[in-house]
Amino acid sequence: MEQRVLIAFDDSENAMRSIEFVVKNFNTDSRLTLFSILPDTAALCEMNSPELTPYFKSQQSNFCLLENKKKELIEQALEKAKQMLLDAGFQEDKIILKANAKKQGIARDIIEESKLGYDLIVIGRRGLSGIKEFIMGSVSQKVLSLSKDVSVLIVN
Repeated sequence: MEQRVLIAFDDSENAMRSIEFVVKNFNTDSRLTLFSILPDTAALCEMNSPELTPYFKSQQSNFCLLENKKKELIEQALEKAKQMLLDAGFQEDKIILKANAKKQGIARDIIEESKLGYDLIVIGRRGLSGIKEFIMGSVSQKVLSLSKDVSVLIVN
């Protein structure tokens, strides 16, 4: 039976380590979805309200350019990861790249996507310090605690 794997992915080193782990440890006939959550800044970039501070108003276009650059970096990272998988023998028709705008929050959006019939979520562990991770939590820890009907593999 074909395994459906959801790989939570961004442009970080930890996400690339997840891809490397999949390359080394997964069967090349697995169906893989590289899933990214993009910041939903369209409303903010299009906002034209008198309540906005003059400083934000003057910097709004710069902010939107940065967000567009972030999306571009994620798309490039997705393509790089896909190529790594192809080079390792995974089948192109079984690799899906998916980037959705953030709706509820990164962890919750990953969980919502996982409800579409995946067998496993693969996610990189964020390199937070122990204290910072304890206080803020991490996306991987939130995904682990919120997942109900799907297994989670956290890659160091």
